[in-house]
Amino acid sequence: MYRTTFLTTALAALLATGAQAECMQGLTVKFTESAPRDRFEIIHTATGVFLTGLRIDLSSSAGGLVFDTAAGGNGVEVFQPFVPEGEMQHVDVADGAEQLEVQLNEMSTGQRAGFTIDVDDQRAQSDLGQIRVTGAEISGASVVFNLADGTMLNATFDQENRAKVCT
Repeated sequence: MYRTTFLTTALAALLATGAQAECMQGLTVKFTESAPRDRFEIIHTATGVFLTGLRIDLSSSAGGLVFDTAAGGNGVEVFQPFVPEGEMQHVDVADGAEQLEVQLNEMSTGQRAGFTIDVDDQRAQSDLGQIRVTGAEISGASVVFNLADGTMLNATFDQENRAKVCT
């Protein structure tokens, strides 16, 4: 009985993970660590949904991440302000902030947008030093996708630097 329950639970977990990773329609935010600017890419593959904005919240990240947008403050050495790419409005992000929110021009299927900014971790013993962020450090951070119909969808960054919601 125990073995059957364990195998059933393990199989269900594996299928759920695979389904999440392999869904064909969804909204994704992908983080890429780079120097001197880190990059967040928004990828829209869902049909019949229009994305009007999103909020990234680093407060629950494993590495205690912050946006490092100015000299001094909570970041380490190099800093970079928010620079939008694509159909996105510019926003001011305070140095040391854990959240940012961007407005999009109703992104639809097949569109991409993104922005660059510097992200640093706050752990004394970090994976690659506080200047560079790994998947293990961004995991747990969250994204809220705002749709044109008022729906809000939540996703959490995984250890592959990706927050994805399947639609």
